[in-house]
Amino acid sequence: MIDYKKYKWFFTKSGKLVVGGKSAESNDTLLNDLKNMRKELIVMHTKHPGSPFCVIVAPVNAVSKQDLLECAIFTGCFSRAWKDGKKSTIVHSFKLSQLSKDTEMKEGTWSVKGQVKNFTVDLKLAIALQNGVVRAVPEESVSDSEIIVFVIPGKIDKAIEIKSKVNEIKDLNKEQLLSALPAGGVKFVK
Repeated sequence: MIDYKKYKWFFTKSGKLVVGGKSAESNDTLLNDLKNMRKELIVMHTKHPGSPFCVIVAPVNAVSKQDLLECAIFTGCFSRAWKDGKKSTIVHSFKLSQLSKDTEMKEGTWSVKGQVKNFTVDLKLAIALQNGVVRAVPEESVSDSEIIVFVIPGKIDKAIEIKSKVNEIKDLNKEQLLSALPAGGVKFVK
């Protein structure tokens, strides 16, 4: 099993762990570690560069359409599309066995062979606690009562936006919240 807490992570509504790289280097480490486990898994990445590789750590036949959607939203939200202020993006889904890496490829770059599935996802996350840790997760991954606030791409720096919302989110660990949010500007919404 991988040490998921050193990556971006969340649990789907059905309890499946999704893990994603934080950088080009951690994308490579994650995929290499998973390939060494010799298990078939579902992997996602946005259509465009600047995305984590996100993996549903569960047998392929146990992954539901809902799990796929949740992973796609998470992948899209932590991609460059968020930082660029887009409202939606396209996410590709494929199997781990379809990925390969040549020695000439730059860090974080992998080749996908074969068919991919596409998901067009809106960039919006819910702030909630998972395993006692503040996470930014797809709205579909948590019940309405667990949602503290929603976040979408915005023009305000996340540290400044958090300070302006102190009263609304006073019971949250601010460092965990900063760490949980995608790179780039944010806007908290109801």
